[in-house]
Amino acid sequence: MHLLNFANNMHSLWVLIILCLLYPTMIFGGRILVFPMEGSHWVNMKVIIEALHSRGHQISVVRHPDSWYIKETSPFYASITLDMDSGFDEDFITAFASKLLEIQREGRSAWARFKLEMEQASITSEMNVHTSKMIERLFENKKQIQSLQEAKYDLVLTDPVFPVGVIIAHYLRLPIALNVRWTSHGEGHFAIAPSPLSYVPLPGTELSDKMSFLERVLNVIVFGYSELLISLCLTPHYDGLIKKYLGPEIDYLSLFQAADLWLMRVDFVFEFPRPTMPNVIYMGGFQCKPAKPLPEDLEEFVQSSGEHGVIIMSLGTLIAKLPHDLADAIASAFARVPQKVIWRHKGDKPATLGNNTLLVDWMPQNDLLGHPKIKLFVAHGGTNGVQEAMYHGHDNLFKIESRGAGKVIDIFTMNEDIFYQGIQEVLNEPSYRMNMQRLSRLHRDTPIKPLDSALFWIEFVMRHKGAAHLRTESYKLPWYSYHSVDVIFFLLTVALLMLLCFTVLIWSCYKTCLKRKVKSTSKGKTE
Repeated sequence: MHLLNFANNMHSLWVLIILCLLYPTMIFGGRILVFPMEGSHWVNMKVIIEALHSRGHQISVVRHPDSWYIKETSPFYASITLDMDSGFDEDFITAFASKLLEIQREGRSAWARFKLEMEQASITSEMNVHTSKMIERLFENKKQIQSLQEAKYDLVLTDPVFPVGVIIAHYLRLPIALNVRWTSHGEGHFAIAPSPLSYVPLPGTELSDKMSFLERVLNVIVFGYSELLISLCLTPHYDGLIKKYLGPEIDYLSLFQAADLWLMRVDFVFEFPRPTMPNVIYMGGFQCKPAKPLPEDLEEFVQSSGEHGVIIMSLGTLIAKLPHDLADAIASAFARVPQKVIWRHKGDKPATLGNNTLLVDWMPQNDLLGHPKIKLFVAHGGTNGVQEAMYHGHDNLFKIESRGAGKVIDIFTMNEDIFYQGIQEVLNEPSYRMNMQRLSRLHRDTPIKPLDSALFWIEFVMRHKGAAHLRTESYKLPWYSYHSVDVIFFLLTVALLMLLCFTVLIWSCYKTCLKRKVKSTSKGKTE
């Protein structure tokens, strides 16, 4: 009887050891504090949160009372609702996006471009003023800060489009993982990795990695302008706050550069090659997954398309409404095609809407893209749409024209005929389909799924209380040291001194020889 109990106890012990080895996170789950961003950024963050929850981690999500995507209750996380609105609810953001779109449609003149840049700078500055006040209010809420400190979190996971999570993480002295493509001061790589402007184009320039001289000039000018905007419209709003709560030696940009982990929503199947860093983990397409069956009414509409198939159009979470004339032009073009059309559109019903077009407030985009009836995808070129289309191998996509897998239609010159011809070209030219299918094969051909890679590195940082060994310290160097200007100046100085010494030596030798020659000549004449 005793032997039996001993055997049973040993069996249970071995089972427990095996479970610990196989499922460590389910038993030793960590505590993660999340500072997300609204809109499609939250769609990305939610995927990671749900995956972390499934591995036994406890997630706390910080949100605002006016959040429009981030719900207060969820089976996957506990919410921490701040006592101050973000000030950037759905109406504000969509109105801002619509205003920028209207300015862009005024044309490509220098005045229109200047007006667009000034509008963006003005709104950005306004948003940063509000955000800095909100952070200060959070710091002054001693009860809430104490609650965050007492929770003993293992990691802060944040979207760095706004700096709230990064600043709070430094204050709490916690490791930081960034769910990133964009930071508050531009594309993520430019903050952390070497970015030679000779072949790394600035976002928005529409340049490739093969630039002519004049294109490189443009790239440098845009970079300089971006740095000027950062110094005028961004960092001044946070400098005093950072000095007050984090210390006088800390500066704004270094807070981001000191992050332990950069989970980059990038796939080099789509991006141009560029330098990177050890703590940048690429997880492009992590949100992609096999398509699920469509809702019954949507499946019926898709099947009614017959052999012609379906076109879907979505301009993301922020561009749900279009100017009336633009919406009418798009609707007229769609009415001329034999395909059925599903269009995510929240504005007024276009006057020219055809019977073949279904307007929806929301669509299961991933599930539609994986449906065999879908023939073409019209999108604004956002990260989610790009990667989901590549995952499922679809034909039309803005922003990947350089890969031969999509066609860009310029909003400045677009009308019904131009849009219609663009649709016909992509539908009927086989190269678009073949190129997208090639990109899809490359995108899927990885040794580990992007989401699994992201989860491993998040847990790696938690296990080791950070990842300082992967983080470069180059950001602590002054600009002249980073670019070796001081070294070049030193070497040039040494070279000039050596040249000067050599010149003096030669001159001295010459003068000595000359003197000897004069003496010799004088002596000969005397004799």
